[in-house]
Amino acid sequence: MLELNDPTLLKQAILVGGEWIANTGHGFIDVTNPATGALVGRVPKATRAMTVAAIENASQALPSWSARPAAERSRIIRRWHDLIVEHVDDLARILTAEQGKPFAEARGEILYGAAFFEWYAEDAKRLYGEVLQAPAASRRMLVLRQPIGVCAAITPWNFPMAMIPRKAAPALAAGCTMVLKPASATPFSALALGELAQRAGVPAGVFSIVAGAAAEVGDELATHPLIRKLTFTGSTEVGRSLMEKASGTIKKVAMELGGNAPLIVFDDADVDVAVAGTIASKFRNMGQTCVCANRIYVQAGIHDRFVAALCDAVAALKVGDGMAADTQQGPLIDDHAVAKVEEHIEDALRQGARIAVGGKRHALGRTFFEPTVLTGVTQTMKVSREETFGPVAPIFRFDTEAEAIAAANDTEFGLASYFFTRDNARVWRVSEALETGIVGVNTGATSFEGAPFGGIKASGIGREGSTHGIEEFTELKYVCIAEIC
Repeated sequence: MLELNDPTLLKQAILVGGEWIANTGHGFIDVTNPATGALVGRVPKATRAMTVAAIENASQALPSWSARPAAERSRIIRRWHDLIVEHVDDLARILTAEQGKPFAEARGEILYGAAFFEWYAEDAKRLYGEVLQAPAASRRMLVLRQPIGVCAAITPWNFPMAMIPRKAAPALAAGCTMVLKPASATPFSALALGELAQRAGVPAGVFSIVAGAAAEVGDELATHPLIRKLTFTGSTEVGRSLMEKASGTIKKVAMELGGNAPLIVFDDADVDVAVAGTIASKFRNMGQTCVCANRIYVQAGIHDRFVAALCDAVAALKVGDGMAADTQQGPLIDDHAVAKVEEHIEDALRQGARIAVGGKRHALGRTFFEPTVLTGVTQTMKVSREETFGPVAPIFRFDTEAEAIAAANDTEFGLASYFFTRDNARVWRVSEALETGIVGVNTGATSFEGAPFGGIKASGIGREGSTHGIEEFTELKYVCIAEIC
């Protein structure tokens, strides 16, 4: 059993309209620890009817929640933030138990997620409209920002404590209500946030959590006419399907989808800085991130020195159970994730790549995998065309800046990119040339609650974080007032 200072945070129930339901009569989701295989707990599967009930409760709660003064919504959301920070260690234990990432990394994720509640508690009071300059003295023209209405959120398993706040905080701050479907692999993080939402004073129906099958819960969220916005983080394939379903009721959608991030190291880069940035980007959460460096392009003049330094750093990474104090790399989420990593490595080797470090399942067994560096990689290999989502760093050699930019942009995805250089002119030139929504220059870590997060091309629609993030949960209303003589 998971040892928590506050055991009530491990909720083995779904949250519908302010009520916790421990048995839906529709079966359970068994959640296991990927590091040990031990059962963390069981969550009841929501039925389609319960999903509809959660949506209807959210619709009923919307008028009173949206009518509350922004300062009042702000105080509740800020209290939610404070409770997350207060319980950060318990939340990190829950996250590590169900997802596998190292405890220190889980703790960092929770504080990162909490920062969105803090940010949007403030932004709730700063959601301004406009006064237009009217074409006639007898008229006044206004633009109002109003909450879009009932929102649905579908979140992934890789960052459950970060993805949920990025959606729930701006939605509630704007005056919307929300029904959340968390990933079946990691529902306990979401449910713990639901418990803390209630303690913070979020009214019944404003924030519901329904775990269950995508074919029932996800389909209902995407098609129900009361849902006015659907926000999703996950694969591009699933995103396309959800957009098609949502189109039937003309919902607003926000899609944070797949990535295939390039990381470019130019000859004039600081090698130590570039290696540290590559480790931070590539091996965070065992490479299971949509923004991690999936393709690493290194200029010929610095290639061998960079590869040697990177291999030393990767070989030193400590693999183990996320609860162990010295663990830097935990297990992958499941056997399917391991199989995909192996498939990409085998494909690269068949086409002439070489293993510099790692390359196989770890001696710890289960879904542990050795952090890996591949050299001699080319654009025809699967590691170049597809998102690996694992601890594999494929190294491509290039000669010119133009060649690197062309290779980096040769993908349907456009979420994040990174490059390392000490040339200030190149900083501007390459930043503008890369076809991604996020660019990291001389860093592998770009996330900040006050910056817009999102991609272009097949990597998605819309932005999370910053003032732009709360605007995504509003509709513009134009009001034209004419004087009556």
